[in-house]
Amino acid sequence: MEKLTFYAVSAPEKLDRIGSYLAERLSRDVVRHRSGYVLIAMEALDQLLMACHSQSIKPFVESFLHMVAKLLESGEPKLQVLGTNSFVKFANIEEDTPSYHRRYDFFVSRFSAMCHSCHSDPETRTEIRIAGIRGIQGVVRKTVNDELRATIWEPQHMDKIVPSLLFNMQKTEEVDSRIGPPPSPSAADKEENPAALAENCFRELLGRATFGNMNNAVRPVFAHLDHHKLWDPNEFAAHCFKIIMYSIQAQYSHHVIQEILGHLDARKKDSPRVRAGIIQVLLEAVAIAAKGSIGPTVLEVFNTLLKHLRLSVEFEANDLQGEPVGSANLNTSTKDNDEKIVQNAIIQTIGFFGSNLPDYQRSEIMMFIMGKVPVFGTSTHTLDISQLGDLGTRRIQIMLLRSLLMVTSGYKAKTIVTALPGSFLDPLLSPSLMEDYELRQLVLEVMHNLMDRHDNRAKLRGIRIIPDVADLKIKREKICRQDASFMKKNGQQLYRHIYLGCKEEDNVQKNYELLYTSLALITIELANEEVVIDLIRLAIALQDSAIINEDSLPAFHRCGIMALVAAYLNFVSQMIAVPAFCQHVSKVIEIRTMEAPYFLPEHIFRDKCMLPKSLEKHDKNLYFLTNKIAESLGGSGYSVEKLSVPYVPQVTDEDRLSRRKSIVDTVSIQVDILPSSVPSDDVVSNTEEITFEALKKAIDTSGTEEQEKEKRRLVIEKFQKAPFEEIAAQCESKANLLHDRLAQILELTIRLLGADRLSP
Repeated sequence: MEKLTFYAVSAPEKLDRIGSYLAERLSRDVVRHRSGYVLIAMEALDQLLMACHSQSIKPFVESFLHMVAKLLESGEPKLQVLGTNSFVKFANIEEDTPSYHRRYDFFVSRFSAMCHSCHSDPETRTEIRIAGIRGIQGVVRKTVNDELRATIWEPQHMDKIVPSLLFNMQKTEEVDSRIGPPPSPSAADKEENPAALAENCFRELLGRATFGNMNNAVRPVFAHLDHHKLWDPNEFAAHCFKIIMYSIQAQYSHHVIQEILGHLDARKKDSPRVRAGIIQVLLEAVAIAAKGSIGPTVLEVFNTLLKHLRLSVEFEANDLQGEPVGSANLNTSTKDNDEKIVQNAIIQTIGFFGSNLPDYQRSEIMMFIMGKVPVFGTSTHTLDISQLGDLGTRRIQIMLLRSLLMVTSGYKAKTIVTALPGSFLDPLLSPSLMEDYELRQLVLEVMHNLMDRHDNRAKLRGIRIIPDVADLKIKREKICRQDASFMKKNGQQLYRHIYLGCKEEDNVQKNYELLYTSLALITIELANEEVVIDLIRLAIALQDSAIINEDSLPAFHRCGIMALVAAYLNFVSQMIAVPAFCQHVSKVIEIRTMEAPYFLPEHIFRDKCMLPKSLEKHDKNLYFLTNKIAESLGGSGYSVEKLSVPYVPQVTDEDRLSRRKSIVDTVSIQVDILPSSVPSDDVVSNTEEITFEALKKAIDTSGTEEQEKEKRRLVIEKFQKAPFEEIAAQCESKANLLHDRLAQILELTIRLLGADRLSP
C-alpha cells in the first residue's frame, strides 16, 4: 500500500488507470461475495483518495464513486456500511476546483432508502439507518460547499432527504416546548442514536439554507407531518419547527411563518384538532420569530388568523344549528369543545404576536382587529358574517375582543388620543357591543388596558369602600392639553357607555367591578375640574336611576348601582381632597353601614346577601345629595353650576334602530342647531324679505334631500361632540328667537285683521 501510494503521488496521471483497475476488481469481488478482497480494495481506494489532491484526481473520483455505488446497491448490510463510510471520508475532502458534471442523485435516493431500513435484526437495522443518515450528511456537506450547491436544494432531493431525517427523529424524547431552543445532541448520541444523528443533520441542513431555497427545505416537513398524522398530538411537530426556527438565519423567519399560514389555509377543512395543532405550532414559531426579524408579514399573520377564527365560529354555529334535538349530543359537545380549542389557540397566538410588536405596529394591529369586529353602521369590516346568524355573530364579537384584549395588554401611549383615536373608540363603544354582559366586560377591559398608563389598575381591583386612598400610592401626572381636549370631545361617549352599562339587566358582579375601575381610571388619568364635576353628575344620575327604577331592574342590580356609586364617590372625594365633600360621603356611608348595608359593595356582592323588599321608602340620609355636594365643592372653588343640571346620556342613531330598549322613548324631536363651521351666508337673515324669488326657491325641492341629510348629520355630530354649555346656550338663543318671531307674527296679525275681530 505504501509503494502504491508513493507511485500514485509521484505519477498522478496514472491515478485514472489505478482507479479503473481497482473498480473492476471490486465489482467482480462483490458479485462473487469475496468480502475480504472488497475490504482490501476499498481501503486502498480510501488511502489513495486521502493522499492525492492533484488535478488528475477527478477521473479517479468517478471510479471511486462508481465503486461506492456498487457497495450501496449490494444487499449485505456490512458492505452498505462500508460504502457509506468511504463516501463520508470523500465528502470531508475539500476539492480545489468544482466539478460541474458530477451529480449525487443516486446517493440521495440510496441513503434515503437506508434511513427507512426495516431489517429484521434491530441492531443491524439501527446500523443501516445510522449509515443512511451519515451518508445524507455527507451529500449535504459535499454539495453545499460545492459551487453547484443549488442541485441539492431541488424539490426532488429535498422530498427524499427531509422525510428520511424526520422519520428517524420521531424517536426523540419529548422536549418541553416552552423553554428555549431544543438541546443539541451530545457527541456520543450522534454516533449511536439515529434520532440524535438525524436531528443534528437536520440542523446542519437548515443552517446552510439561503433565501432562495428555504421553502424547498420546509415544505417536505408539512408533507411528512400530514402523512403520518402528527398534528394531533403535535408535540413532534412543535419540536420540529422549534429546530427549524432556531437553525435558520433570523432574517428568514418570516418565510417559515408564511409557509405555516399557507398550510393552515390548505387544511382549513380538516378536523378542529388538526387545525389547533397547526396554530399551536405557529405560536411556537411566532414566539421565536418575534425576538428577531418578523418581516413584512405582520398584517398577513393577523388577517389569516382572524379568517380562521371566523371559520371556526362558523363551523361551531353550523354544528349547533344542524344537529337534531336529542341526537348525538355527546358528539356535538365534543365538536364544540374542539372548536373552542382552535379559537383559544388563535387568540393566544394573536396575543403573543401582538404583545411582541413595537408600539407603532401594535396600534395598527389594534385598528385592524377593531375594523373586523361586526358592529352597527360599519360596512367596512371584512369578516363575512352572513352565514353566522345572531349566535355566531355574538361569538365572533367575543373572540375578536378577546384578541384585542391580548394585543392591548401592556400597551403604553403618551397621550390618550394615540391610544383611543375616534376611529377606534366609536366602534368599541358601539351599543352593538353592549348586547351581552361578556361583551361589555371585554370592552371595558380593553379600555382599561389603553387608559391605565401608570399601572394603577391592580391597586383598584375589586369594588370596595377604600378607607384611605393615599395608602394605595396611586401614580398620576397632571393632565396634559391633549388629554383635556380628548375628554372635551369624547367624554360624553365614555359617560354614556358607563351609564348604560350600569343599567343592564344581565350584569354580574364583574361588570360592576369593571365599571367602578373605569370611573376610577378616568379620574386618575383624564380628570381636570370640569371632568370631575361631570363624573359626579354621572354618579348622581346613576343613583337617581336606581331609586326611580324606570327600567324595572331587579333589587340586586339596583343595590349594585348604589354600591358602585358609593365606592366611586368615596374614591373621588379622597382624590380631590375637599374636606366637606369627604365628610358628606363618609357620613352617608356610615349611615348605610348601620341601616342599609346592602347599599355598600362589601355587603351586596357577598354570597347570600339579604335584599330589601322595597327601596322606595328609604330615608334621604342614605343618599348622596346634590345640594350638599355642590355646596361643599363650591366652597373649594369648583364651578358647580352644572351639578344642578341632571345628567342625560346622548342618543345615537343606533339607539333608534337597535333592537335594544332605547334609553329615551322619543318620537321625533329635531333640534335645528347649525354648527359654527357653517358659513353665515347660508343662514337666513332675521330681516330677510319674502319675495317671489324666495317663494319660488322654497317651493323648488329638487336637490334638497342631500342637504337635509347633511344638515341632520351635522346636528347629530353637534350633540355628540359639543360641550354641554354650548348646546344649552344655542338652545336658549333659538328659543328667544322663536319667541320674538311669534310676537312679531301676532302683532302683524292684529294689525291686519283688526283687534275688534280677534277679541272673541
